[in-house]
Amino acid sequence: MSQLINRDFYHTVAANLEVKSKAPNGVNFNVKGKSSHEGSTTGSIEGKYVNVPSGLTVTQAWTTTNVLNTKLELDNQIAKGLRAEVAADFVPSSKDIGAKLNLTFKQPNFHGRAFFDLMKGPTANIDAVLGREGFLVGAEAGYDVQKAAITRYAAAVGYSVPQYSAAITASNNLSVFSAAYYHKVNSEVEAGAKATWDSKGSNNVGLEVAGKWRLDPTSFAKAKVNDRGIASLAYNVLLRSGVTVGAGISLDTQKLNESAHKVGTHFEFSG
Repeated sequence: MSQLINRDFYHTVAANLEVKSKAPNGVNFNVKGKSSHEGSTTGSIEGKYVNVPSGLTVTQAWTTTNVLNTKLELDNQIAKGLRAEVAADFVPSSKDIGAKLNLTFKQPNFHGRAFFDLMKGPTANIDAVLGREGFLVGAEAGYDVQKAAITRYAAAVGYSVPQYSAAITASNNLSVFSAAYYHKVNSEVEAGAKATWDSKGSNNVGLEVAGKWRLDPTSFAKAKVNDRGIASLAYNVLLRSGVTVGAGISLDTQKLNESAHKVGTHFEFSG
């Protein structure tokens, strides 16, 4: 449901470029560039090496904000279904260092994650989901070690089968409530909706409705509209092997005569 509403709507940035390549020794390179509607431009260059026999993945990146990122992943080696990830970042100009430990554990009826920020706090964010015969129940909690206090918590229940899914979530310390629904109508059409209410805010309920249409094997279109009258359209097409182009527009239907609209493009090259 989250992917249907949030992914592949290209108006959020003015332009986005991604170039992927793979060296003969198996190292994957990914160069990204992004231009915001405010005029700022950011980018990064990333190298990723996967050693399949050992289950080790090493990723290093350097961003245009001069941040060096290093990530080590170990999958299914410590225990079956467990993925351990150590991520570190370094800012040469200020000598700031960050370090995080992320753990993901998957079993047929269980999915758990733990995220530890080792330099700030330290803090821990843990979530878990239990499932049986399509029914799901989950919870999330955040903990600050230095303050010895729970900083956040949330809970959710849902039901999921291949054709459709539904969920009710209480987040922000059980103060923001949302209900979401997703339906795979057929192999070409998907639809979904999400309603959100903040019990500490106004009495209004936010609503988003989205749809996706597979036009042919190489292209699709998406559309969504919310309760504020913001309508978004997107189109994605695979021009040829390794070349994907996307375009999107966001229209404020209540201010059609004003410059409140956004247009964005996305280009992806891989080889």
